Amino acid sequence: MDLTVMMKMRKRTTTSPARGSGHGGGDAARIGVARRLGIVGGGGDVVKMFVGLVMVFCVLVAASFVYRDVRDARGGGSRFAAEATRVLESKSSKMLFSSSESMSLINDSSKPVEFPKDNLLGGLLTPGFDEGSCFSRYQSFLYRRNSLYKPSLYLLSRLRKYEELHQRCGPHTRSYTEALRQLKSGGNASPSDCNYIVWISFSGLGNRILTLASAFLYALLTNRVLLVDPGTDMTDLFCEPFPNASWFLPDDFPLKDQFKGFDQKSRQCHGYMLKNNLLNASGEAVPSYMYLHLVHDYNEHDKLFFCEQEQDLLAKIPWLILKTDNYFVPSLFLILSFKQELSSLFPEKVALFHHLGRYLFHPANQVWGLITRFYDAYLAKADERIGIQVRVFETGDGPFPHVKDQILSCLLREKLLPKINRQESFPIPSSENHKTIAVLTTSLVSGYYEMLRELYWEHPTVTGDIVAIYQPSHEGFQQSEKKMHNRKAWAEMYLLSLTDTLVTSAWSTFGYVAQGLGGLKPWILHKTENKTTPDPPCVRAMSMEPCFHAPPFWDCKAKKGIDTGILVPHVRHCEDMSWGLKLIKGEVYASVPSARWICICRIEEICAATRKSQHCAKHLQEAICSKKVGNRTRQKIGFVLIMGRSLPLERRIDSLSFRFWRFQSDEGLICFGEKESMMYSWFTAKSLPLATDDWVNFPRCADRSTIHVNKHGGIRSEAVKY
Repeated sequence: MDLTVMMKMRKRTTTSPARGSGHGGGDAARIGVARRLGIVGGGGDVVKMFVGLVMVFCVLVAASFVYRDVRDARGGGSRFAAEATRVLESKSSKMLFSSSESMSLINDSSKPVEFPKDNLLGGLLTPGFDEGSCFSRYQSFLYRRNSLYKPSLYLLSRLRKYEELHQRCGPHTRSYTEALRQLKSGGNASPSDCNYIVWISFSGLGNRILTLASAFLYALLTNRVLLVDPGTDMTDLFCEPFPNASWFLPDDFPLKDQFKGFDQKSRQCHGYMLKNNLLNASGEAVPSYMYLHLVHDYNEHDKLFFCEQEQDLLAKIPWLILKTDNYFVPSLFLILSFKQELSSLFPEKVALFHHLGRYLFHPANQVWGLITRFYDAYLAKADERIGIQVRVFETGDGPFPHVKDQILSCLLREKLLPKINRQESFPIPSSENHKTIAVLTTSLVSGYYEMLRELYWEHPTVTGDIVAIYQPSHEGFQQSEKKMHNRKAWAEMYLLSLTDTLVTSAWSTFGYVAQGLGGLKPWILHKTENKTTPDPPCVRAMSMEPCFHAPPFWDCKAKKGIDTGILVPHVRHCEDMSWGLKLIKGEVYASVPSARWICICRIEEICAATRKSQHCAKHLQEAICSKKVGNRTRQKIGFVLIMGRSLPLERRIDSLSFRFWRFQSDEGLICFGEKESMMYSWFTAKSLPLATDDWVNFPRCADRSTIHVNKHGGIRSEAVKY
């Protein structure tokens, strides 16, 4: 029985009570009675409202029965049970009908009562695909809750337009054949209705997924058709994402045999041509294709790809051949000509990969089988699912004791797992009100999984919760050239994305993919050094977006080096890689009204309240900031500063591990610092401009010093004796 028939059967079951249950003949019977009594169609507004409320009550009663059945069925691993659970957990506004909607149901008895479903992922997907060719496309919603992030209408519109472009210009079309003829001729480029970017399959699977999403975004921004080099296993791992057209590059593509040989020294390499002045300055005569080398080892000429003037040149070239192992999306936000389009496509910038990843990457049927069988067997029955992704970048054979300590410390410190009780006589609590927690671990070795499994098997939890630990595979080492290895890797990334809470490892693209697909803001295990456990062991990510590991640090206009992590509010340095870039929300740094204050809250332990008075400038007030972190609310000292209207970011102090910005406005200059352990809140208050000699003071209790910033941008640091 196919998915469509099963969904229709489920719809009929949900919309009316069982006929043998003694509840009557369902909505149609109740509407018929109402009509015979003259209530529908001829009654007053009050009577209609009453009937509407009765209908709402009936719907909610039916929902309660479905919910009860779903809870009972979850033990059987039913996908449809999981789907109904997610439906009932969706927003109440989607479940309840307004009075007008209720009367509409009464006046049209042919309309069945439907619970909202999101099998098209908020409009990202389109109906019409052959379901049997890719089960995951229309079944994935059964395994995860509806996303908290909704794609913009503009993004949906652009995706539909891209699909039309791909159908018109994709492989085996007349336009593709004509573009191929021009490429084979070897002459200069001529105007064409269809331009292309060809993605070369390169690096590990996590990198490939991230770079393919980057290439697709670039194709959207430049109105190009994305063609994918299948490599050795891409067709084995992923379904086709676009309707009625393939995204895979045909085997007879004329440049395909050169893909492995393309590098920085290739004569058609963009950076090489710039370095050797091989490009026409006027841009009148450009080659028919160009190779873009955006691999981690790229040089300063290759990085000019991210400059505005180079984008103008590249727009004239019909074929771009791209090789990269970087998620270069953050630097696209620094290209002025893309700024408005990106803002329209992604009002919530932190959901960029979340949307594109769910649109593009659907596990092939073989991989989908690995995912669903494991999920139904081990994760479906749990009340809570936690994912732990462990990747260690150290020499030697693992598992490493300091990494074991780090994982456990993070889980317990952040209260992701309950503590254990090592007392032998510890009483076994009643299990009635306690939950079952399924922990999915992924690692190349089994030692970290075994450590957790033995710990929670040998000792009870203090809460009485049951913790079960699972690991699908432990391959020993990365084997990117093997199909089954990559199938398992893709399945495990996807399984991690289905969890409720996620812990990932620093620098790992494997974890980046999982957090992005799942819409999860993970806890990141710090990269260990000198075989010691970091303190703190992990940090909460600023966003679910992946990190760009090798961004350029170049001001294209000024032609000098610059920190690209401080140029715009929504692009910041990564938590796990200090030189990397990632997208964050950025509202804190967005356009700011003048009559406001900034309150800086230190999440870590800072100075005692009794000390704060000696750190205030004459015209400044103090505030206590509270910020909810996880399940706890911590209150720390904050320092209220005056703010201006504009946001130029001008100054950075590396030596003190603090970053400073100043805002110049008519009301004076203010500065504030940012650190990983800080959170920010807004407070409305009267604006108080700084006097000439006033200093804003930032206490740094860790090393007993204070950093001072004055109106004129002067910065000094001095030791403070308490």
